[in-house]
Amino acid sequence: MAEGQWSPGRTEADANEFRPVLDIVEPPGQRRLTVLLRLLLLIPHFIVLFFLQIAAFFTVILGWFAALVLGRLPDPVFRFLSAVLGYDMRVSASDMLLVDRYPPFALTPPPDYPVQIEVRPTPLNRLAVLFRIFLMIPAAIVQSLAVYGWWALCFVWWLITLVLGRMPRPLFEATAATLRYRMRFSAYSMMLTPAYPKGLFGDDDFTVAQGARRSSTRPLVMSSAAKWLVVLFLVLGLAGHVTSSVTATWTDEPTDDTRLVGP
Repeated sequence: MAEGQWSPGRTEADANEFRPVLDIVEPPGQRRLTVLLRLLLLIPHFIVLFFLQIAAFFTVILGWFAALVLGRLPDPVFRFLSAVLGYDMRVSASDMLLVDRYPPFALTPPPDYPVQIEVRPTPLNRLAVLFRIFLMIPAAIVQSLAVYGWWALCFVWWLITLVLGRMPRPLFEATAATLRYRMRFSAYSMMLTPAYPKGLFGDDDFTVAQGARRSSTRPLVMSSAAKWLVVLFLVLGLAGHVTSSVTATWTDEPTDDTRLVGP
């Protein structure tokens, strides 16, 4: 599939069970210069995203109260939050080296941009909305471990991509799965979907009929190597969090000398 070519999925029949989709078109190669300077090039987007996420935070609070009353997000709230989520995913796909094309400074991307999301307005269960902050804790832990683990070895992934001029397919699949799970978690926490985040280890071969792939990640059928990379991300994330907690505890614990000091 050529870069920038992807097709949206169905808009009916599967709406009740629809899970937010992250479509990424895998580039055949990446320019080494843009890989080398990737994070520097994205600094303007990080600044824009910072302010967008502040606006999204207050919009989510407003949407939470509205969803309790209406059983759904108001259309303007849904459109804004889904646009912010899409912007975040385009920037994140770039900084995680999944695409080479520079993200546009727009909430609505051009139709040929190789990173797209699809979320659909869906009725929300008021009880699930009321307890959303508690329900999302398990998924928050999983996505935190996976993302933290990916970034723990980001220099290695960057170096591999820089040397090869592309991201190896298993690494692409594992990285895309991690980003897609984070996207689904964000969509759930923003109440853009009632579907609980799933699919960290990819989709099965029967998600889309043979020859009907919509993008490199739709469906995201992962190799064994890619799944083991995801396991590595989780293990590294867990190790990193445990190490940080132990270090913080050790730092906060008073020494014998400090115990002797007092009024």
